[in-house]
Amino acid sequence: MSALNLDDFTDLIERPDGGVRRDAEARRERQAVPPGALGRLDDLGEWLAAAQGVVPVRPVERPRVMLFAGDHGVASLGVSRGPAGGAERLVRAVLEGGRPVSVLARRLEVPVRVVDMALDCPPETLPADVVRHRVRRGSGRIDIEDALTPEEAQAAFRAGVAVADEEADSGTDLVVLGDISVGGTTPAAVLIAALCGTDASVVTGRGGEPIDDLAWMRKCAAIRDALRRARPVLGDQLRLLAAVGGADLAAMTGFLLQCAVRKLPVILDGVVSAACALVGQRVAFRAPDWWLAGHSSGEPAQAKALDRMALEPLLDQGVSVGEGTGALLALPLVRSAAALAAELPEVAAEDEEGGPDAAGEKPDEADGGTDEGEAAEQPAAALKPEEPAGH
Repeated sequence: MSALNLDDFTDLIERPDGGVRRDAEARRERQAVPPGALGRLDDLGEWLAAAQGVVPVRPVERPRVMLFAGDHGVASLGVSRGPAGGAERLVRAVLEGGRPVSVLARRLEVPVRVVDMALDCPPETLPADVVRHRVRRGSGRIDIEDALTPEEAQAAFRAGVAVADEEADSGTDLVVLGDISVGGTTPAAVLIAALCGTDASVVTGRGGEPIDDLAWMRKCAAIRDALRRARPVLGDQLRLLAAVGGADLAAMTGFLLQCAVRKLPVILDGVVSAACALVGQRVAFRAPDWWLAGHSSGEPAQAKALDRMALEPLLDQGVSVGEGTGALLALPLVRSAAALAAELPEVAAEDEEGGPDAAGEKPDEADGGTDEGEAAEQPAAALKPEEPAGH
């Protein structure tokens, strides 16, 4: 296997089309509802038009929920409400339709794809299309050992790139990205603390199923110890993912970067996808222009990462369950923005000026004058609105 050169992503990733965005803004100014009256929906519609490279924006017709799954050795320390090695149960529940993301996806008619990268279970217990990219069984306990070997980190990253290519080639036009894990918020917090230069206590949250104070202290200690192991490898993003990430996080990072290469927009879910996005930003600074923050999960590390990437969450509903649920809630908002941007009618120029006499010109008086207070009739075509400033 040839070595990965992450610097290539800097050259491959372009920003969404700025010219198309300006065209979308100009079109918005001509529409019936005044610009700004739709709030962030205006920005969303213009962002999506730039990502698609077309005006008017196309509807989002083939979205996909993408969930990367893995177990984390650090869960054995009791840093999570879920049992160590218990992510397989969550994956099965998602596949069987019994998790919140499954219910929402069914209602919104969005397919869900689960990719097992490091579940701690025999691969034959899950469908072949779920396990075919698996790198290993569980990731290492990051407070005392590396999560992955360098070879495993590279394989997981490449798997994420391959999955992004599969989705782009199949016609997916927007991805809702989440994770299924037990213990995954701990390596996510470590990555964010390392990249933002903060202490463990600043990024230690309560997790998807909130933990008590004793578990929080154990989690904070694990993040502190893992941070010591992370700092020496901050300059090498693959080594960082190998040391304190995990196979699912490495794959999500590769997936996000390749989506940006393929100009495939992504809605980020919680702290795990935010951590991977932050690593991706370190690799290619233009990559976050292709991502939206779906919601605020309440995790302090997520807020730190989104602030660093200048991404503002679309929703804040207190959803902490993970598995792409909060990000999927934002999908109807994005679809609504696209529909409004594409379907609101444009207003004729004379209507925008408020009618023929809007420029304040007085009609010529007829011979003999007019009665006081009575406007002289004149064809509308004879009056021309003033040219707007700057034209």
